[in-house]
Amino acid sequence: MKTTFSDAEKAAMREHAREVRTSAKRDPRTAQAEAERDVLAKIAEMEPADRAIGERLHAIITAAAPGLAPKLWYGMPAYARDGKVVCFYQCARKFNSRYATLGFSDEANLDDGAMWPSAFALTELTAADEERIAALVARAAR
Repeated sequence: MKTTFSDAEKAAMREHAREVRTSAKRDPRTAQAEAERDVLAKIAEMEPADRAIGERLHAIITAAAPGLAPKLWYGMPAYARDGKVVCFYQCARKFNSRYATLGFSDEANLDDGAMWPSAFALTELTAADEERIAALVARAAR
C-alpha cells in the first residue's frame, strides 16, 4: 500500500496551493481574464504534442460551453462552473503517462445509468473526436 506521495504529486499540490493564493489576490473584475491567460500560458509550456491537444481542447471547450470558466487546477488547464471544476486536461508529461487525459469531475452532468466514463485517453484529436468532445463538454456543463 502506497503511503507517500510521489514527487510529481507533491509538485501538483504545491501548484494548487499557489493557484489558490493567486486566485484569492485577484481583482474580481479581471480575475476571469487573468485565469484564462494562466491556462493559455500553461498550455504554451507543454511539449509540442501535448500543447497541440491542449490548444484544440481549449478552443473546443470554450466554444461548446461558454459558461465554463478556464482556470488552473493542480497545474492543469481546467474549466469550472461556479468555481467547481467540471473538466480538465492532464497532459501526458504531468505524471509521465504515455497519453494525455481529458477528465470530468463529479460536477459534470454525464450520468448515464449505473456506469459511465469520466476520463478519456488522448493521443491525437481527429475531427470525429473533436465533435464527440464538444458534445460531451456541452452535456457536462448543463
